[in-house]
Amino acid sequence: MTAPEAPTADARAHSFNAAAAQYAENRPSYPPALFDTIEELTGRPLTGARAVDVGAGTGIASELLHRRGADVLAVEPGAGMAAEFRRRNPHLSLVRGSGDALPVADAQADLVTYAQAWHWTDPACSVPEALRVLRPGGALALWWNTDATDVDWIAAAATRAARFLGLPVHTEQRKAADRVAAADPSGRLDFTRRSVRWSRHVPLDTHLANIGSHSAFLLAPEPARTEFFDAERAHLIKVFPDGLVEETYEVVLLVATTPEPPTRPGADPDESPSRNGPALTRPVDGTP
Repeated sequence: MTAPEAPTADARAHSFNAAAAQYAENRPSYPPALFDTIEELTGRPLTGARAVDVGAGTGIASELLHRRGADVLAVEPGAGMAAEFRRRNPHLSLVRGSGDALPVADAQADLVTYAQAWHWTDPACSVPEALRVLRPGGALALWWNTDATDVDWIAAAATRAARFLGLPVHTEQRKAADRVAAADPSGRLDFTRRSVRWSRHVPLDTHLANIGSHSAFLLAPEPARTEFFDAERAHLIKVFPDGLVEETYEVVLLVATTPEPPTRPGADPDESPSRNGPALTRPVDGTP
């Protein structure tokens, strides 16, 4: 198979909008231990926290934060992803917007989160925007599901995918390392890094659709893409003859907290801006 030409970053970012349903149906979720670790590192429970989930996509992380008791405002730039979010999560607040220019007022959030999304931002803009939106003592949490390539079959599959896409072998590990290194070139944030390992069992069709929902594959030309997935199915049915695939992930988590303000004598420790959820700076897309 001939490797497809590398798509531009802008094309990759927009590719998800036409495949939002496929993304929502097949992408992996996140384990409870991830949110336990966020609570540990931020030093506060998610219950009652005002969270702004940026690059929310179809709402996978937003819904999990909501289930943990957070008051969630989701921010999503893509029309297709936002439409799927609203279809699946009508009970959650969503606005259209970008992490590089958040449609949220100053000092409104206890937590700003990015699940699989920080690398689509420009940290020169998204770092100061996160700091602007966070309350003193608030936290920024970034995370990515990455393939556990110490598992033999996952390493072999990653090698086949890299070759098809014309990328160096071991791209997955390097991509995760690059994302961590580039998270804040300014050095304004002091990130703590943790890793959470987890797995899920899914039908082979779901596994292949998950792979196919990644931007590089969404933009790969036909018939090369079909040829690749037919060959991949043949490889994997030998490893999982019952058709049930065990996917194993390492969630790479970065958390940085902002300094707490000095306590004024006689101040109310609960004194803060309105606790009715993050305030918008403007009604984006008409949907608060």
